[in-house]
Parts: sequence; C-alpha cells; structure tokens
Amino acid sequence: MRAVLQRVTRGSVTIDGSVTGAIGKGFLILLGVSDEDDEAVADRMADKICRLRIFEDENGKTNLSLADVGGELLVVSQFTLYADCRKGNRPGFTGAGSPDRAERLYEYFMERCRAHGAKVEHGTFGADMKVELVNDGPFTLMLDSRELFAKQNG
Repeated sequence: MRAVLQRVTRGSVTIDGSVTGAIGKGFLILLGVSDEDDEAVADRMADKICRLRIFEDENGKTNLSLADVGGELLVVSQFTLYADCRKGNRPGFTGAGSPDRAERLYEYFMERCRAHGAKVEHGTFGADMKVELVNDGPFTLMLDSRELFAKQNG
C-alpha cells in the first residue's frame, strides 16, 4: 500500500461538478493498493497515519497528531502510485491491485481510520475526480508499506 499524505488547511474532491468530499485542517491522502496488500497492511497503514505527529504544537514543533488537533481525512484512491516508468515513456500499472481488491481495501482503510475517531471524507473509487487542496507547510510524506513494515533483519 502506498500513500502520499499532505498536511492541509483544507481539501476537496469534485466529481461531475459536485463536491463529494471536503475537509478543513487535516490530511489529504492519495492511496494506492497493490495485490500484495491485505487487511493487516491496511490496519498498520491506517494506524501509522492516524498517529503521525506532524502538526505543530504551541512551540512550533511537530509534536501533535491528527486527533490532537481535531483533524480530518480526505482519502482519494490513486492507482497511479504504482506506475512503473522504468521503460519507455508510457507508464505501466501492472503493480496496482485489481480493481475489486483495491476498492475493498480502500474502503477497509477508511473504516480503520474512522475507528481511530477521525472524520473521513473521500472521493469515489475509479471516478474522474478533481482534487483541490491547500498544502500546509508544505508538508508532504510518501509512505510505502513495503518499506515501513519490512521485517527487520539481525
């Protein structure tokens, strides 16, 4: 599972001219799923994201989590996070999860975030979406479950 997480002051998703999801302060998460992912990976990714301390405290230090600041989540499915651009000029997407599996894990991931108490807004899986945001900082992180949760050797 891959996520591009952006700390935002606001964000929204529009489909066919209608806003389908909007948040204030929080995270915009572009989420990609591979066929290697399962519920355990989604659990760990949701836990990691909801516990990240990347909001500033009263001293300007990044010590506060989403819950600490009453932040919200806007989650947008993004299979292109699994693009393979190594050959030629046209990306390949064979690393992305099958649509059925990816949609199921996308929905599951959002439920896990809700279980942390987060308000979760979202786009529509597979839709042509227009995403707007005001990146706060800017502060953007790239999270890859294969790197984050790899078993430590030795």
